[in-house]
Amino acid sequence: MTSATAAGAPSAPATPESRKSVTGTRRTVAALFLLPALVLLGALVVYPIGYSVIRSFLDRSGDSFAGFDNYKALFTDDGIRTALKNNIIWVVFAPTVSTALGLVFAVLTERVRWGTAFKLVVFMPMAISMLAAGIIFRLVYDQDPDKGVANAVWVGIHDTFAPSSAFPKAHPGRESPLKPDQGGFITKATVHTGESVALPLVGVAPDQMPKSAKRAVRAEAEPGKITGTAWQDFTRGRGVGKLGAVDPSEQGYAGMRIEAVKNGRVVASTKAAGDGTFTLPAAADGAQLRLPASNFTEPYNGVDWLGPALVTPAVIGAYVWMWAGFAMVLIAAGLAGVPRELLEAARVDGANEWQVFRRVTVPLLAPVLAVVTVTLMINVLKIFDLVFIIPPGSSQDDADVLALELYRKGFSEDQPGVASAIAVFLLLLVIPVMLFNIRRLRREVRR
Repeated sequence: MTSATAAGAPSAPATPESRKSVTGTRRTVAALFLLPALVLLGALVVYPIGYSVIRSFLDRSGDSFAGFDNYKALFTDDGIRTALKNNIIWVVFAPTVSTALGLVFAVLTERVRWGTAFKLVVFMPMAISMLAAGIIFRLVYDQDPDKGVANAVWVGIHDTFAPSSAFPKAHPGRESPLKPDQGGFITKATVHTGESVALPLVGVAPDQMPKSAKRAVRAEAEPGKITGTAWQDFTRGRGVGKLGAVDPSEQGYAGMRIEAVKNGRVVASTKAAGDGTFTLPAAADGAQLRLPASNFTEPYNGVDWLGPALVTPAVIGAYVWMWAGFAMVLIAAGLAGVPRELLEAARVDGANEWQVFRRVTVPLLAPVLAVVTVTLMINVLKIFDLVFIIPPGSSQDDADVLALELYRKGFSEDQPGVASAIAVFLLLLVIPVMLFNIRRLRREVRR
């Protein structure tokens, strides 16, 4: 050992080959372990991105340079423009609503004993694949209230306040004294006191008559009044019963509304009894009797959730059902790290719960809320499964998004150049959001 070394003189700097990382692993060894991952990353990510960029500048055949023609189609093709508009709606509403619901759930479940069970139930849809969720909500949004849960609830609420008519299919039969009038029917001739008026109708199956309907009875004429009968003028069997006359097996139109109309103005009205009979006062003398359109209102079948007007909000609703639990779990984790003394100090200073939530809890959770929102924004930019499964063929064009349009152009319409341009465009939309998220995460780590 030399004197310089013995005196503690600095040794020669380590060569790059001998330099180790902070974990003690040589860089060459680390590179060897990372090499398989880098190869896969290049083969599955870098190469497809590069190929898509190149393909987006070629024509349909891939043999000739097309310049920016494929990118011009992004703003001139009607289908792509609709998809772009819907993507904007998705990016604005889906992450916002999911994050807001997640925040509400996370805050409220902290105050109940069964909060863990509630979180489990809300988070459970995340365990379901997008395909399965799409099939579930295709049934939920079914137009038939007997199949679709959404319309079953909606129809139940609607019919509670505005019940439909029991006679939507009723109409005059052969040789009827009635004629059509403003969605209803009116007598061809005027009526007078002391008469018994027959108002025969057909078209309602016996098993669809209201429960209050009874055997029809011919009303007796009364002086100074107009009487009559509204009934189902149909008896089963050939040669049984008489047209225009009340037969023993026929039923009255219970609850049928009858109006007396003079010069376009209703002067009297009444409802038929269970046996179809009705009575109008002397004021109806010389009037025509009208069965208004309200008697023939079709049953309310609910909302066309998957029609052109509501299909995109309906699909967003399915997405929120799946991802609100994801937002809730992340926000609840952030909420667990909020200093409780700050919340208690705000309450001691006289703040109510809403003020504590708005001025203390939300600002402290702002970094977590930003990460959740941005993550969901990246996710909805690539949404495909729900939009492909839930809307029927007649509404899929109205629910179109960029990922679905990419699939259509590439596989259904044989336009690989345009499909590649859409893919590159989606990448350009995602990159700034990803960079924002990465910078925020790094900033949080440095804190």
